[in-house]
Amino acid sequence: MKLQRKNGLRATALGALAVSGALVLTACGSDNNAGDGSGTEKPSAATSAVCKDAKGQLLASGSSAQKNAMDLWVKNYMATCTGVEVNYKSSSSGEGIVAFNQGTVGFAGSDSALKPEEVADSKKVCTGGQGINLPMVGGPIAIGYHLEGVDSLVLDAPTLAKIFDSKIKSWDDAAIKALNPDAKLPKKPIQAFHRSEDSGTTQNLGKYLGATAASDWKYEAEKKWPAPGGQAASGSSGVATQVKQVDGSIGYFELSYATSQQISTVKIDTGAAAPVEATSENASKAIAAAKIKGTGKDLALDLDYATKADGAYPIVLVTYEIACDKGNKPETLATVKSFLTYTASADGQKLLSEAGYAPIPAEINAKVRETVASLS
Repeated sequence: MKLQRKNGLRATALGALAVSGALVLTACGSDNNAGDGSGTEKPSAATSAVCKDAKGQLLASGSSAQKNAMDLWVKNYMATCTGVEVNYKSSSSGEGIVAFNQGTVGFAGSDSALKPEEVADSKKVCTGGQGINLPMVGGPIAIGYHLEGVDSLVLDAPTLAKIFDSKIKSWDDAAIKALNPDAKLPKKPIQAFHRSEDSGTTQNLGKYLGATAASDWKYEAEKKWPAPGGQAASGSSGVATQVKQVDGSIGYFELSYATSQQISTVKIDTGAAAPVEATSENASKAIAAAKIKGTGKDLALDLDYATKADGAYPIVLVTYEIACDKGNKPETLATVKSFLTYTASADGQKLLSEAGYAPIPAEINAKVRETVASLS
């Protein structure tokens, strides 16, 4: 489908707002807190209050799915909290967890909750405590495609599973035709792109396919891409770039990458009254049904990937910020708490919808704020 005009406007705004990590760092110390059209909004009194005790440099890394949100957060936070540097390296969920458990970053971003063995490893750097999952960013995993002459495309879970497992190899396959009877599907090879590195986005896509197309997707939901065939690209940005450039391609990435590059996205036939479009609003409907499955201060969520609720987009992810519940490094503790207090605040969460993400449901977000305040 062609992107809706509202998504085009959102993409334009996002392009103006998003900044690279290097550009963000040059803003350090800026005292321009007024809205100027550059994406730096005038902070509320509550936002300004989070700066107390924050100082120095804070390093973080991980999920590329949240990069565009993190760029906005970092820019606005640093414009408010002068003298503080926050440097988020967008890499992958797997790399972020490794960096966190090696003690080289103050917090990490991951699109999948910590595994038990990763929690065990975290106890080496979290003195007297352990790493916990703090859900901070929600959103849809868009299935982006590039197929000249096809402006609208509907797929379901079994068809997606067969495409990404190299079982469906041509765009005029009978299964795709059945879902798109009015489309002029060309006899053209499908070029499916996946992530080359360990990725929480990959794992969440695997959870969706495993929950909804178990007979066609036989793989465990892991961060490493499991299926044979296809082509690999680095990061969500790399996959999106390939899909944008290659006619006949399909791939998966966080929605903001589709809107910012004006990549067409697939509507998902979930069995609901109508196929569901990948939008932040539709993802919010699915995430709102999430339940906390973590124990203690851990707030890992249980998502319903098999939802058939009308208007609920099922291929979603939640990006967690991973920090120590106890035993955070004294030199960065105040800044970690300050920055995460901002991202979980009303101001911080408001930015998510404007950038094509989905805010964390209010009830869960209240627990996130309480937990961030208790970090020690």
